[in-house]
Amino acid sequence: MAQPLVPPALPAAVPGGTAPTVRRRLAALLYEAVILFGVVFLAGYLFSTLTQQRNGLAHHNLLAAWIGLVVGVYFVWFWTHGGQTLPMKTWRLRVVGADGAPISGGRAIGRYVLAWLWFLPPLALHPMLGLRVPQTLVIAGVWFVAWAASGRLDPQRQFLHDRLAGTRVVTVVR
Repeated sequence: MAQPLVPPALPAAVPGGTAPTVRRRLAALLYEAVILFGVVFLAGYLFSTLTQQRNGLAHHNLLAAWIGLVVGVYFVWFWTHGGQTLPMKTWRLRVVGADGAPISGGRAIGRYVLAWLWFLPPLALHPMLGLRVPQTLVIAGVWFVAWAASGRLDPQRQFLHDRLAGTRVVTVVR
């Protein structure tokens, strides 16, 4: 009896899921930053056009909140509709729940909020401690490397925000 074929347009993640290397995940993150440049540019342009912003300092807190919302919608939509953004498809990665199932909207939102732990703690120290920009950049760099190292120390090669969100990134098998 013939085995049913999996359509090539819908590659499946292995239920047990092989974890990608940290290097591969960071490469996808770098590609994601390139894509997000365009998303943030368009969101900023839309905001400044609709609010008739003439000065970059006018409504800057509202602009930051707007961009955070737009980026959140970008990630949550892709993670809940196939589990992959374009860079994740390129690097054959997919976000799934801890059980290997697709993630819900609530879990995707939680993952997005927890992913900000890559950046917010060191950046919050800047105004709290009155640090200079070079000091803040060094602290942020050390924090970023330490956060990435958490993926190498994890037995399933998952970053801390995935553990906390109850998600994991797996390699897509063709």
